[in-house]
Amino acid sequence: MSVDTIHDLFEHGLEDIYHAEHELLDALEELEENTEREEIARAFAEHREETQGHIDRLKDVFEMFGEPPEKEECEGIEGLIQEYEEFTEQDPSQEVLDYHNMAAAEKTEHYEIAAYGNLIPLADQLGMDDAADLLEENLREEQDALDELKELTEAFEMDAIPAE
Repeated sequence: MSVDTIHDLFEHGLEDIYHAEHELLDALEELEENTEREEIARAFAEHREETQGHIDRLKDVFEMFGEPPEKEECEGIEGLIQEYEEFTEQDPSQEVLDYHNMAAAEKTEHYEIAAYGNLIPLADQLGMDDAADLLEENLREEQDALDELKELTEAFEMDAIPAE
């Protein structure tokens, strides 16, 4: 597909984040299962539920756009997931894994925030105000999830991990 117009750019970005959200649905389940600390695991479970809502809103945006929901492989999210898998293959201690899980989730939140932040002005430019509102709702939830992760990271007891 040639990407020459705002319409094309919006469609490309929409398909990209649609794929990313689906991949993250599974990744969040894995993060929850691989995290021993209750409050961190609970945050992953809650964000997994929100992610399903993001997917549902994206389906609505596709409908407003007049296109069926389609995924375009999101290389950015695929790379972050691969990075996570390679790290876990090193068999880190549970304390290190819990901290790394939060760090990995923060990286994905930043990616999603950027993706939604880029889609909203495109929707506005296309005169798709309702779609922009739905994308803005996803963006706000991603920002809230990032804030929660940052709070959990700041509260993490670093003394549980050896310095060297």
